Amino acid sequence: MAIRRKTSEADGMAAVREVRAFFEEQHVAAGEPADSHARGEYLLNSPEMEQAFAALPRSVRVAFVRFTLEELATLAPGNSVEVRVPPLGVTQCVAGPRHTRGTPPSVVEARPLVWAALMLGACSWEQAVGAGALDASGERSNLSALLPLF
Repeated sequence: MAIRRKTSEADGMAAVREVRAFFEEQHVAAGEPADSHARGEYLLNSPEMEQAFAALPRSVRVAFVRFTLEELATLAPGNSVEVRVPPLGVTQCVAGPRHTRGTPPSVVEARPLVWAALMLGACSWEQAVGAGALDASGERSNLSALLPLF
């Protein structure tokens, strides 16, 4: 079954461009190349980065999170992993055992900044897990093979 889109591709890609520009500005401000993963762990646990990301318009953050969750669900359809980015969005993805009630057997949860960093390749799955910025439980919860999406 195809997912029901709530975010248009035009709005979603506009949000992706804006969030990507945010990460590029942060790298430039630190004097690093825009594609550097060196700051991945700093990105994930920095109150200053959280504040800067939160300063982006809410509509951009919401469109980005929901669009990328929809893209992930399209890329890996299924219901065995629930991906949560509170308070902005949630989706179920990855083929596997079907569940019908309650929490799925595998759950991934991340803050919006962490989710954005993962989606755009500003940090790796391993960096996010190692920094304690990403909660992933269950046998199918490792989504590293699907990332970054953009």
